Amino acid sequence: MSHGRVITSGFSPPWWLRNPHLQTFWPVLFRRQSSLSHRPERLELPDGDFVDLCWTGPDHGPLVIVLHGLQGSIRSPYAVGILRALAARGIRGVLMHFRGCSGQPNRLARGYHSGETGDLRFLLSTLRQREPETPLAAIGYSLGGNVLLKYLGEAGPETPLRAGVAVSVPLVLRTASDRLGAGLSRIYDRYLLRALLAGAKRKAPLLRAAGLDVEAVLGCRSIRAFDEHLTAPLHGFSDASDYYTRCSSRGFLKAIRRPTLILHASDDPFMRPEVVPDASELAASVTLELSSGGGHVGFVSGFGRYWLEERIPEFVSSVLLPS
Repeated sequence: MSHGRVITSGFSPPWWLRNPHLQTFWPVLFRRQSSLSHRPERLELPDGDFVDLCWTGPDHGPLVIVLHGLQGSIRSPYAVGILRALAARGIRGVLMHFRGCSGQPNRLARGYHSGETGDLRFLLSTLRQREPETPLAAIGYSLGGNVLLKYLGEAGPETPLRAGVAVSVPLVLRTASDRLGAGLSRIYDRYLLRALLAGAKRKAPLLRAAGLDVEAVLGCRSIRAFDEHLTAPLHGFSDASDYYTRCSSRGFLKAIRRPTLILHASDDPFMRPEVVPDASELAASVTLELSSGGGHVGFVSGFGRYWLEERIPEFVSSVLLPS
């Protein structure tokens, strides 16, 4: 078979939680949270900056890297949930905070974005040097999923990862940007933009020194405007359109050479249905599992039940753990 598969998901939302916005908000607003025991590590990067890591689970054995979404962290409900679920199966986890997302501002003007794969590459190289024989996999959520899929396509057969899972990925960044600017989805745009602007305000002196118009950045009223005035010029793109075109992960799916599972809901309020690729756009190693409901990184299957924390460990274990 020269292409991948698009299959129907086994997830079905309960009758009282079929609305995509409720699916999206439920874990954030109503999930009971308790602290997650983890071991911190600061990984120094070649350019003089750093990323903060959080290690969970046992001290040895297979390892799964977790990449969070836009402005996410170790405190994000989905991150806590999946790291606990992996540990319950005896699998180590390490969450990599993107630059500036751990609660500590990074040192350089530059930050992270949907197509920044360099820091993930460096982490993987470091892990491979430390533990040459350890089986590795990675899970990415939303923006982190886009980073993971783009990286897998770039690396092809050269990646040390044995498998990848990507959840609620903005496969076409321009379309995702348009969706966040329309209807009720503007709620998410405003919520995320507030966090992005707060970070930009803290880094104003660094941004000015890098030649950015800080006043224009702080005056942004949408994520698309933020990408136009900060993300694109700060990271070497001519404008937001150039950034979206070059970093959308949909164009990298055909080059992936490791077993990869993409989990997506057709009602995701961050995207439009047309972002979903057909099987011909997927490499043979890629499976797109599509559900009609689930929202954005929601997939709530009942009170206290989160389907992602059942499906993802099942897939990862099938690749990393001996049968």
